[in-house]
Amino acid sequence: MAGTASLPRIVFVGAATYDAITIVEHFPEPNQRQIAEAVRYAGGGPAATAAVAASRLGVPTAFVGAVGDDEEGERIVAGLRAEGVDVSGLRVVAGQPSQASVIVIDRSRATRAICTRNVPPLDPTPEMVDQLAGAAWVHVDHRGWPVARHLLDRFPPDSRPAVSVDAGNPIPGLDLRDVELYVPTVEALVARYGELPVTDLLGRALTEGAHTVVATHGSAGSVAAGDGAPLVEAPGLPVDVVSTLGAGDVFHGALLAAWVRDLPLPGCLRYANVVAALSCRGVDGRSAIPTHDQALSALDGLFPNRQE
Repeated sequence: MAGTASLPRIVFVGAATYDAITIVEHFPEPNQRQIAEAVRYAGGGPAATAAVAASRLGVPTAFVGAVGDDEEGERIVAGLRAEGVDVSGLRVVAGQPSQASVIVIDRSRATRAICTRNVPPLDPTPEMVDQLAGAAWVHVDHRGWPVARHLLDRFPPDSRPAVSVDAGNPIPGLDLRDVELYVPTVEALVARYGELPVTDLLGRALTEGAHTVVATHGSAGSVAAGDGAPLVEAPGLPVDVVSTLGAGDVFHGALLAAWVRDLPLPGCLRYANVVAALSCRGVDGRSAIPTHDQALSALDGLFPNRQE
């Protein structure tokens, strides 16, 4: 396994938010006042949270995106810097508000409602090109896909970073050719290809051009397939869940953190499942993300005979 000092750099491109999060016993009725079990303010966004996860797991990371010139934007940037994420490719858009959300978590039904405002425009800049040029991997969410593809098309094929796609949210015009790592939910695969067995769903994505497909399935864990590789499944880690907010984003960051450490595919899935599960112990999507050593300790408890 590679040491932290020699690990490749990953650039995450996409959405960054500042969230107000509350947990209630059940969603309030109209005009009802409830006492919240918890209220938390925290950074969020699929690509940004994945970057935080990878950084906390010991991988050099950078985030490319946009925030407004407001208080929320300052907090988003400060939160990423505090986690060791390079934000030199993050653009501050004058006169625009940052993306911010109000999230209500219903404990009784383990569901949530999210109200969010529009994000600042994410337009390519020379600084973004510089960030991508120094990366081994570029990970994008639904917000980052069109910008990253535009930037990556400027690179010769033999010097282009590997591409990882978070497809938990719909991505119009998504082309899986030259996507090294495609990571949707099982539900997203069903929406794309129809009601088929999971094996067939993964096969459809591989046929479209993805090199490796990893599909998440909540607490059931994850499943993957690659070019010429057999189906791989890995269970989740049972934990006392406080909130699943951001767990999928954490999974993506952890999956890449395992990948750049050269773990085999089954080990990557196990590692990412454990990290994502442990993150569910917090109200927000970031505060309970474990360190690399904590993840390995949990893996030892779940797979005492693991070889990775």
